[in-house]
Amino acid sequence: MNFYVIRALVMRYLFLYQRTPMRLVELVFWPLVDLVIWGNVTVFIQKNSDEKFASFVLFFLGAMILWDILFRAQQGVAISFLEDVWTRNLLNVFVAPVRTMEYLSATYIVGFLRILVTFVVMSVVSWFGYKFNVFQLQWWLLPFFLNLMIFGWSLGMISTALILRWGQAAESLAWAVPFFIQPFVAVFYRVEDMPAWSRPFAWLFPATPIFEGMRHVMDTGSASWSMLGLSFGLNALYLTLAGMLFVRVLNITRKRGLLTKFATQ
Repeated sequence: MNFYVIRALVMRYLFLYQRTPMRLVELVFWPLVDLVIWGNVTVFIQKNSDEKFASFVLFFLGAMILWDILFRAQQGVAISFLEDVWTRNLLNVFVAPVRTMEYLSATYIVGFLRILVTFVVMSVVSWFGYKFNVFQLQWWLLPFFLNLMIFGWSLGMISTALILRWGQAAESLAWAVPFFIQPFVAVFYRVEDMPAWSRPFAWLFPATPIFEGMRHVMDTGSASWSMLGLSFGLNALYLTLAGMLFVRVLNITRKRGLLTKFATQ
């Protein structure tokens, strides 16, 4: 793997933000809208509930911030691919001596940088606007962050593979795929409070133990090591399968000559 190639690809994607400042606005605007909505809901519930529940209900803001980590990681992979499609640069990338792993690594880094921007902004606003400190999760925040980011990368590869397979008509999947699973990963509620038929599906995703762990840390100050182990294990499986799917679809697209057609539409 050539790190100079990865750096060049990362710089290419970052230059897009420099040349089009509106991309930075989009990167910050929607997370802030979501945060303000859930922050106001939290304040409303706190004012209309007992003291014990009022302190616990802050998990809404923690869930919103952690969910955005997953979403931005997925967007880093999927949107980077679409940026090459929109700018008619896709063929240039794959004609150049760029390995698939180098291309994916660059999108991972872009996803990580997108996460950092939104995470800092949301953390500051949640603290000054709603007195919520995300760092109350202590050192547990680090494995939570890492697991959600890896799962986001997996979803990003799946999104990109589906777009490659079905063409530009499927571009909306770059935004929709994370929300397909959101009802099952217990972002804003506990698994035990979900309908009985949906609980087994919840534990199929590596994000579920993280959101359960977040609420447990906010309630008791500690999380379950077994939950973290489950999340890491599922992430290893998802990352492997998503990578295999992406490579397979990309190879099929190349062999059938569909990549040229897709890139020139």
